[in-house]
Amino acid sequence: MLRTMTIAAILVASAGSAFAGGHGGGHGSEPPPPPKQEAGPAPAKAVVGKNGPILTDLKGMTLYYTERDNTGNKSTCDGECAQKRPPLPAPDNAVATGDFTVITRSDGKKMWAYRYRPLYTSQADTAPGDIKGNDPDQKWRVARPY
Repeated sequence: MLRTMTIAAILVASAGSAFAGGHGGGHGSEPPPPPKQEAGPAPAKAVVGKNGPILTDLKGMTLYYTERDNTGNKSTCDGECAQKRPPLPAPDNAVATGDFTVITRSDGKKMWAYRYRPLYTSQADTAPGDIKGNDPDQKWRVARPY
């Protein structure tokens, strides 16, 4: 009997503190947490075309990655390389969204990466959907959404 009364007293005490803890608008209640900041729109899109599913920039140009970028936090394509294969630029205030992350290049500019692989376009591509920049011998590959 004493055991039942002890359990009942504990339940009543814990229920009372739960009701007074901010859900009833009583004194000392904390304001609700601020809403989570929504991530911006994705910097690229996945399309399915004659070459299967690929990632493209927002203009529809094919995106590539190089196997040389293997650290997950920097780009190895600078100078002349970056002229032939322009990085997918990110604004200074860009934040990661989904599988897309932001990398700071050696020149201080930001660029987008997909699953920690920096993304580039290719000067060889002249129209949306082209994949002329795919060059496995030079370790350049089409970025795919998987």
